[in-house]
Amino acid sequence: MPYIKRDMEETFLRVSGQFKVVLVTGPRQAGKTTMLKKLMEGSDRKYVSLDDMVARDLAKNDPGTFIKIYSPPVFIDEVQYAPELFSYIKMQVDERQIKGDYWLSGSQVFRLMRGVSESLAGRVGLLDLFPLSQNEMYNHKPCRPLGMDFDLLRKRASGIPETSPIDTYTRIYNGGMPQIIAEGVESRDRFYESYVRTYLERDVRDLSGDINVLKFHRFMVATAARTAQLVNYKSLADDAEIDQVTVKNWLNILETLGLIFYLHPYSNNLLKRTIKAPKLYFYDSGLVAYLTRWSSAETLLHGAQSGAILENYVVSEIAKGYHNCGLEPFLHYFRDKDNKEIDLLWEENGTLYPIEIKKTANPDVRLTNVFQVLKKSDKLLGKGGVVCMYGDFLPLGRENFVIPVRCL
Repeated sequence: MPYIKRDMEETFLRVSGQFKVVLVTGPRQAGKTTMLKKLMEGSDRKYVSLDDMVARDLAKNDPGTFIKIYSPPVFIDEVQYAPELFSYIKMQVDERQIKGDYWLSGSQVFRLMRGVSESLAGRVGLLDLFPLSQNEMYNHKPCRPLGMDFDLLRKRASGIPETSPIDTYTRIYNGGMPQIIAEGVESRDRFYESYVRTYLERDVRDLSGDINVLKFHRFMVATAARTAQLVNYKSLADDAEIDQVTVKNWLNILETLGLIFYLHPYSNNLLKRTIKAPKLYFYDSGLVAYLTRWSSAETLLHGAQSGAILENYVVSEIAKGYHNCGLEPFLHYFRDKDNKEIDLLWEENGTLYPIEIKKTANPDVRLTNVFQVLKKSDKLLGKGGVVCMYGDFLPLGRENFVIPVRCL
């Protein structure tokens, strides 16, 4: 399978030069192992995967011997299977004091992995790698999170070919799993069928023990159908025929596996009348389209879920842009009890930057009127944007921009 260059490569090497241990986490098949193996080419770094049951048994039951056999520099893959290793790695790096000694990867989001923060605090650089971004697949621009600087936005847009709505929804429909992109989209349905059945069901059992696989699959479909919506535990419970406690536990599993994430509502002391529930998103739009059984990009473009899945795509692309640069994406949404809503915003240096996401090729300046509600806060209101299907980047009124989806 041909290698696809990842935006995170330079970030990873920089972090490896700063920390004794680097841990890259994220969902299965997102390309963690492939990227790290590529980066270790030509070095004397060893490689071992804890998917290998012999290696896993040794790591869990005799971690001291494991550490001696696989001495640094080493890349330990799927390390979540043996948290017993972390205290031994701590002793090794404290003794050796060499940056980048241990490269680790795991198919669980680091902040939810047991034992990492307790054992390796201050010694580990943490990165999350998710499915391929639009920039990695099509644009090949330098890794940079989205910002509201006119010159940077214009530079970002330069040289990126225009795309039609069907082109955009084809990208959404195919998703960003490296195997699909490298082998051709003909493998899409087969890949996702295997992915859901083999990888997810196995990992779900590892995290939760005995589980009703059919109900969990029904729950995943119901969750995908609610992407870019407020989380409603009762509605999910009714659709999946489970109780709300199970819904919360299973959502935690999907988050732990790096499949979903949340936008939490933005509020401060002067914006008290806001909705409290988070909104739910998938990192891979192709998985959403597969689970909700859209038969083609064209039917998705014209279907009832087209606006929600476009929002999911845009928010996940922006989030991946931050992750690939080694930055935590502190992104929010805003909705008050008068139903005034802003799809996405972030705060930086005391300034709020709002984004609206619309499935339109003719954006109107009135779409930005809702941004004015943020003036009631004690923060400055910065430049905003409307991300949409329009073909080019340009100003929208005096304070905002039109940002084509292709430029993310």
